Amino acid sequence: MTDPNEQFERLEQKLLKAIELFKQTQTEKRALAQEIEKLKGETKERAQGLTAMERELIALRKEREDVRSRVEKLLERIDVLTSPDSEG
Repeated sequence: MTDPNEQFERLEQKLLKAIELFKQTQTEKRALAQEIEKLKGETKERAQGLTAMERELIALRKEREDVRSRVEKLLERIDVLTSPDSEG
């Protein structure tokens, strides 16, 4: 038979290992939670940057269309001025 003190010591060692494993798990859990919060912040920043870029792109496209329209009107005026019918 096994000595009761020996059984108790083995149980004590198992409990100590379980406690250490629990502490390690808790530490890892906290580290992962911090990493999640960091990634959430980065994701939010990138989303805000993307939204700003989308607004800028829309504004640039509108500006390009405005310029195109003005150039077309100027070309029409030049065509009218340089057409043979306009010579007097």
